[in-house]
Amino acid sequence: MAATTTTLKTIGSYAAIGDSFTEGVGDPGPGGSFLGWADRLAVLLADRRDEHDFRYANLAVRGRLLDQIVAEQVPRAKALAPDLVTFCAGGNDIIRPGSDPDHVAERFEAAVADLAGSVGQVMITTGFDTRGVPVLRHLRGKVATYSAHVRSIADRYDCPVLDLWSLRSVQDRRAWDGDRLHLSPEGHTRVALRAAQVLGIRVPADADPDQPWPPQRPRGSVDTTRDNIQWAREHLAPWIGRRLRGESSGDHVAAKRPDLLPL
Repeated sequence: MAATTTTLKTIGSYAAIGDSFTEGVGDPGPGGSFLGWADRLAVLLADRRDEHDFRYANLAVRGRLLDQIVAEQVPRAKALAPDLVTFCAGGNDIIRPGSDPDHVAERFEAAVADLAGSVGQVMITTGFDTRGVPVLRHLRGKVATYSAHVRSIADRYDCPVLDLWSLRSVQDRRAWDGDRLHLSPEGHTRVALRAAQVLGIRVPADADPDQPWPPQRPRGSVDTTRDNIQWAREHLAPWIGRRLRGESSGDHVAAKRPDLLPL
């Protein structure tokens, strides 16, 4: 089925591919697993179908680089041939020192071209605006360049775009997990709702993903310092240790839902 003929009514199967963002890290689920925006989007899509008439696979694995996703997940997604694939990749490449967003985008486009001929529709994802994310603020220019490429690729292959750069609500610190690299449950929920809107699902006003956050008390310098010390101890130090040892958070982790199964 060509991408241009896939509509919301014909989406009866969905496969998500990517890294920790799509696996759902930061959004705890039952049994030590993660939920995440892709799982939540799958539920929204399934709700528009008859019972047991929607199938979903999530092939994403935390820590994966673009080339690993292309080698491991893209062939599986092509074999499953779902009506919809969401493809978010390249973020782990971009944050590596010396990475070239232009080169990453070229490899990403090759994978999109490969997928587009085998599945119903490919929805691709920009990066977040990282100006408010302390760990990633200095990478904002690289993320912006890569996101511009993603939009150009979407135009060339007629792909819907999940534009996270323009989702201003996730610039609030409450949208982010304590590690400052992954979304919180509320952040994942807002991304899922935006993805649903991109696909043509109307969400009620009280579920608008860009609705303002509730007011909160101002935070003083003591709070900020305490949070920074805790973050460095619990998240930064282990991350640096893994990098020095050449390890990935996704080592020995398998896809949580490798087959198209009914929801």
